[in-house]
Amino acid sequence: MSKHWVLVLSLSLNSLAAEPTGQQILKAVDANITSDNKIIATKMIVRGRRSSRTIESLSYIAGTEKSYTEFASPPREAGTKMLKLGEQLWIYSPQTDRTLLISGHMLRQSVMGSDLSYEDMMEDPQLAPFYAADIVGEAIVADRSCWILALASKSQDVAYSSRKLWVDKERFIIMQEERFARSGVALKSLQVRQVQRQQGRWVATHLVFKDQLLAGEGTEFIITSLQLNAEIPDHIFTKSMLRK
Repeated sequence: MSKHWVLVLSLSLNSLAAEPTGQQILKAVDANITSDNKIIATKMIVRGRRSSRTIESLSYIAGTEKSYTEFASPPREAGTKMLKLGEQLWIYSPQTDRTLLISGHMLRQSVMGSDLSYEDMMEDPQLAPFYAADIVGEAIVADRSCWILALASKSQDVAYSSRKLWVDKERFIIMQEERFARSGVALKSLQVRQVQRQQGRWVATHLVFKDQLLAGEGTEFIITSLQLNAEIPDHIFTKSMLRK
């Protein structure tokens, strides 16, 4: 059993005797989503005001610092590749045969017209190192009993100043989320529509992201296949892969 799942199990048992703190819950959420390496096939359905489009991709992810994604469809986007190394993100476009470093204000731009920004794609999936969490209530979400956590950023080096999470009490998975600017304006929301058991842990496999500042019905994000703790060759996470 991994040290991450030891934490989740111990919190589950301890919560029978005493309610955990907000920070303990957040660490358990992090433990639930963390794996050494993963290979994920995904489908994004971008639902605009008049039409929708589907974007399919395959991603290789190593911890929180490295990821490589290749888009397979639609035809206009096929062959587009993204490489994240630490705090740097490169995009390769087969149409122009150019590789572009995405930085600064460009990180806030939409990924292929979806409700996710490049900043969202770059974000560290772990929350506890960057946010202080307090329990502010309880609620039922999709027939699941949840804690409501209020998150405040520990520094300015994060995309969202504060967040509100609805965390499943039994599975330690986020069922619903709201993300806010420093001014308090709601920027993004997330709703989980399906959760599955994958290789001994709970995984949200169907989510809906919504940019609150855009029109449309949001972007569905669906995991079609997932391999946790996968063997991934080191050469996958090199700039040379972008032009292959």
